[in-house]
Amino acid sequence: MHRICMHVDELILRLLEAHPIADQTDLLARLSVEGHALTQSTLSRRLKRLGVQKVQGRYRRVEAAAQAMPEAEVSAVPPNLLVVRTAPGFAQALGLALDRDPVAGQMGTLAGDDTVFVAVLPERMEDVRAHLARVLAAR
Repeated sequence: MHRICMHVDELILRLLEAHPIADQTDLLARLSVEGHALTQSTLSRRLKRLGVQKVQGRYRRVEAAAQAMPEAEVSAVPPNLLVVRTAPGFAQALGLALDRDPVAGQMGTLAGDDTVFVAVLPERMEDVRAHLARVLAAR
């Protein structure tokens, strides 16, 4: 990685530690004040690479050991929706885990703070629900 990239990454992490940053616009502004103009898409990629996620309303670095998922409850909402309720701050990590390991019939996810909606082809509802259960058990 280039020295400039490492410097920006270190600056991002310092800013996140020092300030309760709740949105990327705020972080972009703070980076700009420090002399680094990034686009939102570049910032998003950097945050992902650094392991930064929004937890309890602010961006934080989430260490791999801290990513163990708490218990979650899955409910079916026919004809094509599964709703997963988990602890506050874990839905986005869970949605990402589901997106990285999709199963046939899983059309997409939408994650909030403690809830993930999983859009499913109606005829694959039970297959996706079983896959979801395996993903949750592996966490």
